[in-house]
Amino acid sequence: MLTVKLLAAIAIPVVLAVPAAHAAQPAYPEKPIRLVIGSAPGSGADIISRALADRLYGAWGQRVVVDSRPGVAGILSADLVLRSAPDGYTWMMLSSQLTVATAVYPNVKFNLDKDFASISLIATVPFVLVVNPELPAKSIRELIELAKKTPLRYGSAGTGAAEHLSGVLFTRLTGTEMLHVPYKGIAQALSDTIAKEVHLTFAVVPSVLAMVQAGRVRALGVSGPKRAPLFPDLPSISEVVPGYQMFGWASVVAPKGTPEAVLAKASAEVAKAVKEPQFGDQLKSLGYDLVGSTRAEFDTFRREQRKQISEIVKVSGVDVK
Repeated sequence: MLTVKLLAAIAIPVVLAVPAAHAAQPAYPEKPIRLVIGSAPGSGADIISRALADRLYGAWGQRVVVDSRPGVAGILSADLVLRSAPDGYTWMMLSSQLTVATAVYPNVKFNLDKDFASISLIATVPFVLVVNPELPAKSIRELIELAKKTPLRYGSAGTGAAEHLSGVLFTRLTGTEMLHVPYKGIAQALSDTIAKEVHLTFAVVPSVLAMVQAGRVRALGVSGPKRAPLFPDLPSISEVVPGYQMFGWASVVAPKGTPEAVLAKASAEVAKAVKEPQFGDQLKSLGYDLVGSTRAEFDTFRREQRKQISEIVKVSGVDVK
């Protein structure tokens, strides 16, 4: 029979081993983090990523390297991230653009919901419905009345793009018909709205703010659930068209399998950064509404967005095969 002294002698090394094993775990992050974005330098996602990278360097003392990999509405960036080790050192800027793309393009090799773990929703940004200043419609209501009597054309950044789906939802809820004219980017759609090649388009606030302020296009409404701070006198489209809601957003995710402790630490720090004036004021100046969500809140948001976008894509009949 083991004596009390023998039991104590056996137990001591076990007790001492616990803190030793805990101490051996490396602190995170201990090396630079790569943040992959699916859009070009200078884009909204790029601006947000670089502001976030600066803030995290100040907090952690480790660089966050922004890696721009534009192509196929962000699909190429997602493929790249999923080939990376799920160790917390590769993140991705997940945007509404990529969510739309995966609902539109066939044969995507990944599942956004299953293959990427949420970190935090950073911000949302509404689209602005803008028309050529010579169009005889100075409100959403007048535009609807005009569309029911006169064939109108609206431009977008391409078939299946968020601007296209914004138009699809608008015509569906207002009982109007408008011809969709796809371009290879929103800049071209805006240029042709000014040139009267198309009558109107939808564009996120950062893309169109200067044009509205210069009077080159007339803004009629914003697509978010509420009025935009940079356009306080401009109504939300939903004030006239109940149920209308479309907006862009930016967030951070990581490959599935990334350690939970790492995801929790990253989420807390990103959410904290969003709420600080030095970071937040820069985004507000571009028309973004700050969020800084928890992981659970972002999970819910992603499910809701996936459902809405999938339904609109189905109604639109988009075919990019």
